[in-house]
Amino acid sequence: MSDIKVSVIVPVYNTGKYLSRCLDSLAAQTFEPGELEIIVVDDGSTDDSGRIADDYAERYPDIRVIHQDNAGSSAARNAGIKEARGRYLGFVDSDDYVSPGMYRALYDAIVRNGVLMAQTGRDEYGEDGTRLPDVTGIPEMESFILADEMLFSLLMHEGDASFCTKLTDRMLFEGREFPVGMLNEDFRLLICMLAGDGGKEAPDRLVALPERDYHVFYRTGSNSRKKAAQKDYFPPVFTDIVVNADFAMELVKKRRPGILPAAKRFALVQRLDYLLHIPVSKMRNDNAFYASVKKYVRKHVSDIVLNPYLSGKERRSLLLLAVAPRTVRAVHKRIKKL
Repeated sequence: MSDIKVSVIVPVYNTGKYLSRCLDSLAAQTFEPGELEIIVVDDGSTDDSGRIADDYAERYPDIRVIHQDNAGSSAARNAGIKEARGRYLGFVDSDDYVSPGMYRALYDAIVRNGVLMAQTGRDEYGEDGTRLPDVTGIPEMESFILADEMLFSLLMHEGDASFCTKLTDRMLFEGREFPVGMLNEDFRLLICMLAGDGGKEAPDRLVALPERDYHVFYRTGSNSRKKAAQKDYFPPVFTDIVVNADFAMELVKKRRPGILPAAKRFALVQRLDYLLHIPVSKMRNDNAFYASVKKYVRKHVSDIVLNPYLSGKERRSLLLLAVAPRTVRAVHKRIKKL
């Protein structure tokens, strides 16, 4: 029987410049040999990432490497899950890194509290090493979060949807996987777990720790980042967040109707984010997705006015964009230039 307690899955695609820092931080985790395994999934890298991963596997017996054709981060994570032998699963992006005691703290918190999931905090850094503003808060002390509270916080853009800050019992992945070909995939999978989609296993609560042990590194060219050199580049994540908002709405209607107003607010704010980022040149009626977003906002004016969870600024922006989205964006762009 395996003695592996924790499996950490690292999807890798052309991050050779940062991979050693990531793997060094995982090799430094405070577990006994054989208790933690690191599964590196080389997702068809064309740089030296695969070679670096193989070098680490030769030096560290707890590191294994899978090489596969490029299929995206979700497919790489799913491949790692299938190979994992640990009871608990963690995920690290290959350009990020973690504190030495992170997984020990998460594991101990799960065992101590009898939960299926534990979460640490994160900090974020730009390419120049500058500390960026915190995206999410952390508790002052170890705290419980009920599953419905966590789901509500995600719909309010307050919670942390990332699986990279979490350690999760593998039973929650039974019958579930990361959606392939979609960004914002962590959010989609996590809300399924929290709501117990299809009657599958669901946590009743998770434990949150008061540390920031996961360290995010933002680099130009990351999936969610705009490539400044590409004029009118529109990251696909802004389409996916709208698709996921509608998915969340249907899930909440079926599984957690008590928080439906928060889901409605989420659907509107995700469309607001889309409308504020789409290049004006792409705001055309022959752009079917844009046209559907515009139609949705106009159809839900009453929800914009009455939803108790929208801020005043969100409400005003949505109402303006409902009337004349292209004109509002064009005027805003002109003002910014001035």
